[in-house]
Amino acid sequence: MPTILEMREKQQTLVASARALLADIKDDTAEARVAELETQHDAAMAEFDKLEARIKREEAAEERERALNEADSRRPVADTRAGDKKVEKTADERYAEVFRSFLRGGRSSLSVEERAILKAVEERGQSVGTQTQGGYLVPGVFMAELIKSLKAWGPMLDPGVTRRLDTASGATITMPSMNDTANVGALIGENQQVSVSEIAFGTKSLDAYKYTSGVVLISDELLQDAVMDVEGIVRDAMAERIGRIANTHLTTGDGASKPNGIVTAAGTQAAAGAAAITLDDFINLEHSVDPAYRSDPSVSFMFNDATLKAARKLKDLDGNYIWQQADARGGAPATLLGYRYSINQAIADIGTGNKSVVFGAMNKYAVRMVMEFAMKRLVERYADYGQVGLIGFMRMDGELLDTAAVKTLLHP
Repeated sequence: MPTILEMREKQQTLVASARALLADIKDDTAEARVAELETQHDAAMAEFDKLEARIKREEAAEERERALNEADSRRPVADTRAGDKKVEKTADERYAEVFRSFLRGGRSSLSVEERAILKAVEERGQSVGTQTQGGYLVPGVFMAELIKSLKAWGPMLDPGVTRRLDTASGATITMPSMNDTANVGALIGENQQVSVSEIAFGTKSLDAYKYTSGVVLISDELLQDAVMDVEGIVRDAMAERIGRIANTHLTTGDGASKPNGIVTAAGTQAAAGAAAITLDDFINLEHSVDPAYRSDPSVSFMFNDATLKAARKLKDLDGNYIWQQADARGGAPATLLGYRYSINQAIADIGTGNKSVVFGAMNKYAVRMVMEFAMKRLVERYADYGQVGLIGFMRMDGELLDTAAVKTLLHP
């Protein structure tokens, strides 16, 4: 199996080959030949994307293996033959152990002491609006892994893209907002009165909308098989279900009993055409955001994969491609016009009336997550199928705190 570095180097070769194909397209090139060259270009870049997906999977697997090596107490880290001193488990470790037993056998399989441990944590973590009767809060390690899995289903849940606020309860958060970019200082003479120039403050509210994974069905045999990672199976299934809808709402939600998505909340910059995107569109969108925001470390583009495909073919006036691939050795990410970008499949395609590109200081969009994930276990409902149903619940919201910081490209 090729290493990550080898796959990165192969990507560089594919990009060079794809760009050589585009270079063969001249003003007098026959349309059939143009179509053939573009098809070959797209095939090369499709292979590039497949390699990128493999690289990300390999990187995730390596990170997961490192975490397991650090967390698995059964892996030898030193010579322990000299003594038989028993290491006391922490409260979190004990709770995680009891929770695994709850997943496999339900509440009836727990001892009185184990039930007390679950009940104590449940009562300590309850907050307004969360119904945990019949279920239990997941342990901290499970929650951390769940959040990590959620991020894979869209960039809006990635704290490296947006700003994430973790709260212990779901009470509404009111945050101040302000846009004072239109005001400037003034020059005054001696003994002249200073004019009043007020700052217009506003507020943005972050609620805690409740999302569910739906019922995840697990067979009795799978639950009883101690070799299987039941926690991992359940966690990944719930993360995929919640992650997809959460990313969609945080992107295009209308704010009516759901998050106000970044595309909905941001201002717009008109595109030149309805069915295509140009270099000028990207430049105009870039400069529609005030330079004060463009210097923010979080400034980046966001669009779907089809838009990236179109952007990869664009050149500046000097003949340089505006898309630059990641630096395989230096670790720098791929860029567009020198800015990072994120792929978000919830953003619309290039087309009439669509907002196809988002640009700006993404950390001005706040994603509020209630750090309490409750799970319920349904036994009787699916008993005749030899299955157990598990349901997860999570609460979150999102809002663009400064609408001047982010703009979208709107096609006529």
